[in-house]
Amino acid sequence: MTPIDVAGVRHPLDPDPVRSTKATAVLALGLTAAVTGFFLGGLIPAALALLMARGGRREMVGARGFLAGGRRLRAGVTLAWVGIALAATAIVLASIVGLLHMADGSGGSNFDPNVN
Repeated sequence: MTPIDVAGVRHPLDPDPVRSTKATAVLALGLTAAVTGFFLGGLIPAALALLMARGGRREMVGARGFLAGGRRLRAGVTLAWVGIALAATAIVLASIVGLLHMADGSGGSNFDPNVN
């Protein structure tokens, strides 16, 4: 819904549409999550962005068009999920590298069979 009535003219007492500050915060947290996601530091901003996005979306629906920022909110949520995917990729790659290092045999101590 838009703040404009059926005739296309705003009522003089209608408030001006304003940008949601939560949408801006979600975008900033999502960007931080995407940039630091591969280093596992992106999990906390991503989780905060996703939690804050729920409240921001609820406020936008309740404002009935007088609260803008839906595009920023969606972009922030997308970037938060990208950060989570990068963190998951880093965990999988670290696990594979660790397993290959352990399977190489050079990582452990090899004792002679006669040593107690």
